[in-house]
Amino acid sequence: MIPRVRPHTPLLDDIDAPFDLKTFTTAQLITLANELRLFLLYSAGQSGGHFGANLGVVELTIVLHYLLDTPQDQIVWDVGHQAYAHKVLTGRRDQLGTIRAKGGLTAFPERIESVYDTFGVGHSSTSISAGLGMSLALRYQGRAQTVACVIGDGAMTAGMAFEAMNDAVQQDADLLVILNDNDMSISCSIGGFSRHLAMLWESGYQVDISESGAPVLRQRPIMQGFDRRKRHKEQRDVPQLEDNLFKAIGFTYFGPFDGHNIPELLRVLSLAKQIPGPVLVHIYTTKGKGFSPAEVDPVGYHAIGKLPAEVSVNQDINKHDSIKDNPSIDDEPETTPALKYSQVFGQFLCDKAAQDDKLLAITPAMEEGSGMIEFAHQFPTRFFDVAIAEQHAVTLAGGMATQGVKPIVAIYSTFLQRGYDQLIHDIALQNLDVTFAIDRAGLVGEDGATHAGVFDFAFLRCVPNMLIAAPKDENECYQLLNTCYEYQGCTAVRYPRGTGTGAIIKRPAQAYKVGQAVVESVLGSENATVKLALLAFGTMVATAGRAAEVLMTDASVKTDCQVQVVNMRWVKPLDTELLEALITQGVTHIATLEEHMIMGGAGSAVNEYLLNDSSAFKRNRPAICNIGIADRFIAHGSQLEQLADCGLDVTGVVTQLHRLLS
Repeated sequence: MIPRVRPHTPLLDDIDAPFDLKTFTTAQLITLANELRLFLLYSAGQSGGHFGANLGVVELTIVLHYLLDTPQDQIVWDVGHQAYAHKVLTGRRDQLGTIRAKGGLTAFPERIESVYDTFGVGHSSTSISAGLGMSLALRYQGRAQTVACVIGDGAMTAGMAFEAMNDAVQQDADLLVILNDNDMSISCSIGGFSRHLAMLWESGYQVDISESGAPVLRQRPIMQGFDRRKRHKEQRDVPQLEDNLFKAIGFTYFGPFDGHNIPELLRVLSLAKQIPGPVLVHIYTTKGKGFSPAEVDPVGYHAIGKLPAEVSVNQDINKHDSIKDNPSIDDEPETTPALKYSQVFGQFLCDKAAQDDKLLAITPAMEEGSGMIEFAHQFPTRFFDVAIAEQHAVTLAGGMATQGVKPIVAIYSTFLQRGYDQLIHDIALQNLDVTFAIDRAGLVGEDGATHAGVFDFAFLRCVPNMLIAAPKDENECYQLLNTCYEYQGCTAVRYPRGTGTGAIIKRPAQAYKVGQAVVESVLGSENATVKLALLAFGTMVATAGRAAEVLMTDASVKTDCQVQVVNMRWVKPLDTELLEALITQGVTHIATLEEHMIMGGAGSAVNEYLLNDSSAFKRNRPAICNIGIADRFIAHGSQLEQLADCGLDVTGVVTQLHRLLS
């Protein structure tokens, strides 16, 4: 059970910096691990956040900070999902309850937050490259400091990790890589590399490290509490550890070891950090270690929300009495909860695949997050999880499209950035029939700037042959996915994280006219002297509608103002016919609204058309403003707080519209 009351942690409470660990005995370090795990459980219940990965690296984090002289020695955490224990031991224990909240600790390591955070992370598979850069720079300056990179088995599947390992060997760099193998990424680890790690486990042997630092092949001790998924039908009698992949690349390899055994970690890592050249220590851990539900369901407990407030018996009684005294409450119709956009995508995939056997679906390790579990179950031969390999995912789709099938790539906006060259060179340049379902577009809340999808309009619309759709709600998302899928060419549907507005999906799927916008509402008199058009893209359509209503209640504008709310629906191509018609009809002011950077975004596309190609604009010259995200990264907080910070909530939009009208 996750504790609601702060646990008693006397050893942990005395640690304000890693230096405080240096006097601890091994027995005290073991006790500290138990305290730290309890504290992480408590903190997660109070503030939510990444969960399973942090519980799995408690012992490793303690041992690294015990053995290394941080911050002079450098620890680089890959992704950073597992860095909460690191934050606690580096002076941020009492702030951990603020993690992911506006003004609080960031969800990931961040250089401006602490000198112990050596590299800003959030995306996977960067740690070895960053650590190698640190090591080479230190060597150039004659500084003898240890650089240790902690990377998970999921992150190790990305090509970037292997590029870095290859270069580390070429440079003969002093680099300690710790492979934290918990048999899980956010989705299950898959592919040949995962099978290779399983073979190392199933051999029953390990490459141990002697007191002189030499590799020694031994039978691996039984690791209590591990229940690894068996990958092969037959266990190999002859160990192949001497020929493992890491040694073949050129690393000195040790492992696998029990990542929860503090005495073993102390022995192994104290010797490994003294060995020159690139060294990899392979440890096994259990994601969610110490919390049984998370050990059983590591995907479900990858991250959690904070615990709901407890309701007392008296509160329950009072609530019951109030319902009894007010029967109309019982008569209220039940409402259908709004779907997440990822669920809408998952429904579309299954529905369309049932009709079209050419549909294939690809994801770079985001089966659950992208809503593809049911599709994978129903159509296993048409589902391709390529692990954390965004570049490969995009080019794989291109290759498929040359053979007459219709691939859909489900990818987060922030991760599509990693496959940008492939999108241009391998898809758009050849005008291949590939649909991109871009999830987590816009501001994403507590994960902050590393995961915000606020650049995709800009980097997609400048690419020839691309179509870009931005749905306003769940139904439009479903229909635009269908429209883009049916289109012969490269297309993208860009939708946000979380739930929609509650719109009901209409079936069968429709095919909208490409590039056609829709006037959602017109408020005010046709004879008004001030006519304002709100050109809203995607999520901002609903905000624009509410802002228009607020604006029209203002006595200073409502009697002489007309406001039209336009659902632009398409970023590329724009509905230029509608733009011409609006200006010809006497629109005096235009505001574009988007949950995206202003610079290069959808508003910029409107500006470019009006300035360069619009004959109506050249005659009438309405005033224009672009409402979106200014030229800065947006710090973490709730999505509502982030929107308010950017002036993209209703209040902020109304303020900017007043400024435009004045």
